[in-house]
Amino acid sequence: MSKRKKLIDRLNEKYKLVILNDDTFEEKASFNASLWYLIIGTTAFAIILIFLTITTIKYTPLREYLSGITDAESKKDIVDAYTKIDSLEQISKANDIYLNNIKNVINGNVDNKKLEKPEDISKASDSIKLNQKISKEEKELRNLIESEGKFDLNAENKEDKSGIASYAFFSPLRGKITDPFNSEKQHYGIDIATRRNENIKATLDGTVVFSNFTPETGYVIAIQHGNNLLSFYKHCSVLMKKVGSFVRAGEVIAVVGDTGEYSTGPHLHFELWFDGTPVNPQNYMTF
Repeated sequence: MSKRKKLIDRLNEKYKLVILNDDTFEEKASFNASLWYLIIGTTAFAIILIFLTITTIKYTPLREYLSGITDAESKKDIVDAYTKIDSLEQISKANDIYLNNIKNVINGNVDNKKLEKPEDISKASDSIKLNQKISKEEKELRNLIESEGKFDLNAENKEDKSGIASYAFFSPLRGKITDPFNSEKQHYGIDIATRRNENIKATLDGTVVFSNFTPETGYVIAIQHGNNLLSFYKHCSVLMKKVGSFVRAGEVIAVVGDTGEYSTGPHLHFELWFDGTPVNPQNYMTF
């Protein structure tokens, strides 16, 4: 009993915590408490500190840095982020190639190999047919199909739809053609002379993919149409549409001018490209 009483008396002893000025020894603050209260307060503070530390580590991203554990949702977000980055990278590369092709078209840089006529493969196909063994039933089936094709009035129209002949092009401008299409001279369009400040119209529905000034061809506007068709309108004085604008066939997109180093007077240099190859616009519309 005496030892227990001594311990209780010691815990009940009063202690004073004093904060003094180091130079003047002036008492700034003091705190009186028994040893019992000090032990309880210190223990409670330690428990609260440990609880806050565990809560912070468990419910904040800090746990990933301390424990190295990543939850399933975070892993999914990381995978999605990497997937989006990869997709954006592919889109960026495709856009770079597309813009480079647009730049080459505007500057008139064309691969001459694409302009060469394809080889006549009819002879090769005939030689292949001679080496094939055709059964009697197959011959009868082929003759039946060929005889039906002779009386098909829509055969020509079906073939035209595979290219651009079926499109109803709108003439961008009425005037006199001073310089026709000539791929050998690298003149991949036609020059239409007319009065200054005449309206230039879109030849088909499409989206504007280029609308800016170039030193050689002045103010240029380019429209992306369907079926890999591109139309270019060069040497303009004013551009009425911006990149990304959707235009309808016959809608005014620019004004005739005399801008650019290659211009020799008020006119429109009009180009029509199909699958990356220039085609003669006079084959599809009248000016």
